[in-house]
Amino acid sequence: MRICFVSRRFLPAISGMSIYAINLLRQLVAAGHDVTMVSQYYGDPARARVYGGGPPPPVAGVHVVGLEALGEQDGGDFERDIDVMIATIVREHARRPFDVIHAQYGYPTGWAAMIAARRLLLPCVVSIQGGDGHWVGSCCETHRLAMVRVLDHAGALLIGGRSFADAVSARLGTPLDRFTIVPGAVDTQLFTPGEPASGPVRLLYHGRVDRRKGVLDFLQSLSAMAGDWTATISGIGPDVDAAQALAVALSLNDRVAFSGYADYAAAPALYRAHDVFVSPTYAEGFSNTILEAMASRLAVLSCRSVGVVDCIRDGENGLLTEPGDVPALAAALARLIADPGLRERLAASALAECRSVYSWEAVGRRIMAVYEALRGRPQRAFDTDLPVTPCRYRAEPHLL
Repeated sequence: MRICFVSRRFLPAISGMSIYAINLLRQLVAAGHDVTMVSQYYGDPARARVYGGGPPPPVAGVHVVGLEALGEQDGGDFERDIDVMIATIVREHARRPFDVIHAQYGYPTGWAAMIAARRLLLPCVVSIQGGDGHWVGSCCETHRLAMVRVLDHAGALLIGGRSFADAVSARLGTPLDRFTIVPGAVDTQLFTPGEPASGPVRLLYHGRVDRRKGVLDFLQSLSAMAGDWTATISGIGPDVDAAQALAVALSLNDRVAFSGYADYAAAPALYRAHDVFVSPTYAEGFSNTILEAMASRLAVLSCRSVGVVDCIRDGENGLLTEPGDVPALAAALARLIADPGLRERLAASALAECRSVYSWEAVGRRIMAVYEALRGRPQRAFDTDLPVTPCRYRAEPHLL
């Protein structure tokens, strides 16, 4: 099958979207499919600082086309970039015709992919992920209408879990039967347990350094934490400066290290060098970093958030607190620091579940089955006209 995969983020940008994309591409190639990836990227250094930037690297067996998000970088002109994505998909189809288009993220990539698919009489699959489902459409009428039309008209909608599907349905009115639930996955050959170590309990926050991911709550919870511990905050994002300033204000400099950007190839060793993974996030689609931590045999502390409760059960394979409840987060951290038996039990349970449920081989097969079911079923007609309205993400498009 000839597949066009349209991505909003890809390596070297480190995000859940990038990790989802690289693993899915590898599965598609291994299954013998002919794959073209069209991916946006940031070239502007200021915006690249938030997610990482630069053209996507080569991927074995994949024809890679990078599109710098020039419109986004020029005042949040998403419409300009959408036109470029559509033209690129049409051009690549003329070169070697596609059988299906699969977009990651509902807007702008899913919207662009649907328009291209309609023009080319191809089926279109859209993966709804994280911030896309939680924030896009709550910002302005342009993006609300675009998201509703993607959710109503895409040939298939993939989503990571029931809690996330419920949240999107409640916010935008999408019938639940529109969603095909395909959970996140992790490369359990790459992410493996490290050797036990003596000394301080090593805490890790890894991912986008963003207050919406709970990084500031994590620092607040450490402000009066007893016991023998150290902490690492790994990653880049919109709140690096705020997090570093808070660590200074809380006098945590000697126990909290900011390690900055971590290449995907370096991430497995990073997990293996820690004991507890802390992800006090407010909302997810399906957390790649939590799965990576589970596969690395770390005890996981997170929140009863959309996208987390689908894979973590409090007291069974991790600990959960309420989002934003810093005292509860601190109490749970204190338990994990003081009780090595609890850490071991939670980590062992998480590892066993990860290996049995969240393999990319199984998830890849489920996604390919969706492609096969849609083969020969062109994208249905829908209204492509959108009003252009003021939107807070035009000033900070990297947050969309």
